[in-house]
Amino acid sequence: MIPESFIQELLGRVDIVDVVERHVPLRKAGANYSACCPFHSEKTPSFTVSPAKQFYHCFGCGAHGSAIGFVMQYSGLGFVEAVEDLASHIGLAVPREHGVQRAAATARKAPLTELLARAARFYQEQLKASPKAIDYLKRRGLTGAIAARFGLGYAPDAWQGLEQVFTDYHDAALLECGLVIVNDQNRRYDRFRDRIMFPILDQKGNVIGFGGRVIGEGEPKYLNSPETPVFEKGRELYGLVQARKAIHQDDTVIIVEGYMDVVGLAQLGIENVVASLGTATTGVHVQKLLRQASRVIFCFDRDRAGDNAARRAMEASLEHLADGKRVEILQMPGNQDPDEFIREHGAEAFRRLLGSATQLSEFLVRQVRKSANLGTAEGRALLVQEAHPLLQKISAAAPVLRVQITQTIAGLARLSQAELEARCGLKPLARSWRPPPSAGTRHVAVSPLRTLLRHVVKRPVRAARLPLHLIDGDDPVGATLHAIAEALEHGELSIPSVGLLMEFFRGSPHEALIGEYAAPATLDNAEEDGEETEFDETLEQMRRRSEKEEFDRLNARLHLLDPAEKRRWVELLATRAARESAHRGDPA
Repeated sequence: MIPESFIQELLGRVDIVDVVERHVPLRKAGANYSACCPFHSEKTPSFTVSPAKQFYHCFGCGAHGSAIGFVMQYSGLGFVEAVEDLASHIGLAVPREHGVQRAAATARKAPLTELLARAARFYQEQLKASPKAIDYLKRRGLTGAIAARFGLGYAPDAWQGLEQVFTDYHDAALLECGLVIVNDQNRRYDRFRDRIMFPILDQKGNVIGFGGRVIGEGEPKYLNSPETPVFEKGRELYGLVQARKAIHQDDTVIIVEGYMDVVGLAQLGIENVVASLGTATTGVHVQKLLRQASRVIFCFDRDRAGDNAARRAMEASLEHLADGKRVEILQMPGNQDPDEFIREHGAEAFRRLLGSATQLSEFLVRQVRKSANLGTAEGRALLVQEAHPLLQKISAAAPVLRVQITQTIAGLARLSQAELEARCGLKPLARSWRPPPSAGTRHVAVSPLRTLLRHVVKRPVRAARLPLHLIDGDDPVGATLHAIAEALEHGELSIPSVGLLMEFFRGSPHEALIGEYAAPATLDNAEEDGEETEFDETLEQMRRRSEKEEFDRLNARLHLLDPAEKRRWVELLATRAARESAHRGDPA
């Protein structure tokens, strides 16, 4: 666990403008910077970065956050990895609470990725010197430019070819990172021989493994690096680094099964493509992809293996769905894989094919009814039994989608939605969910508590002036104001900014409310005096309301008051009279 104090120090030392400009060209726009959004396709810039607030916001797609949030969203990194990435750029070591093992693991990975990078450069040089390998790639329709973009190489047809680059061929680290194999006779030889080499990169661009494709006939067709300290197949995706820009532009990512599919599609202009690494789709894969785009399309062959892979992809996706995100499944026609299809029919035909992909909800219903005879009671009971575990997996972040799927299956089973939910142990979301109020009816937006929260989010130090005894801590907005004020009072938020505030409350119940007001604060350049006046007036309004409520309560009980309460009533009356006199400007 990374200490909160370090997160604050990190965000206090990095400049979000510098962080964003590593990936996106920014232009000065008044006090802020602007650009076309890297997270969706647009022609008119709606992406804004505020150096004063250390915060970014897109008014087109709604993306927003701190420097850490930008690295997470742009690079698809997790929180810890994003912190490590930012810290490395300014020379900070990331401390951890109870994190000795993780720190040791990180230190262990660095030399392994260096060995793998040296091997990748060796394979690339070998490709240039191999007419056989070059001819194979040309026959597959690949150019030198695309081979260079993906760092393709060739492992020579030699048992110990890597001796040319590693003087200590018996270094234990070569075995640990999967470049060599030791047999039963303790003889050491290269894992990859006479194969086209596809370097696998992590999201920071480090080489962490390889996929090797045999030239011509031979088994296995593809050979992958084994699991190592730096390479875990269930977490990584081939081609994500190269595809990232196109994924953000299209807000869509296509996931295929083979390395050559990724490279072949990119060669013909379909660049938002990644591949799983010889393993079934995992929840980590889905989570990573849905961080990158709103639409994920799984592309599989139409055979028994492809059917099984599609089913596993569906199940892995259910736990990570969110309303507003789309997961679809495309099964290729005939016996062609994506690379073969696009070389024969062209890019436009492949794009049209993507338009016919099956929505995940439709695919799920099709799967559960496949073995159920809906004309019989037994068949409908089987349908519910098949649907039960799948419905339970659907993420709580997709309540509307779950209701739609539940209603469809309930109709097929001739049950009410409530009956199906009860049978499957589901909380009845349909009755608890309410649509967000329209712009014309959002009267809560101008309530005193929301006005205070808007000003506190823009300038968090204002939380120190909040009259917490007048703010209802059971109200969601009030609870958020209490949380900010208490973090400030206890010294947990030092030199607070909008970006730091977002990171401090990331993953908490207050994150959504703070985010709602953090985004408008990015471009709100209102006069400081005007803001302070509104903030003070709101505080005064709350005090007057509180006094009025107490006055009315005492006035209603006047005949029952004891002497102390009567004195309090008289004091309130005098206070109100004095305030009203001052408001009218009466002479003292």
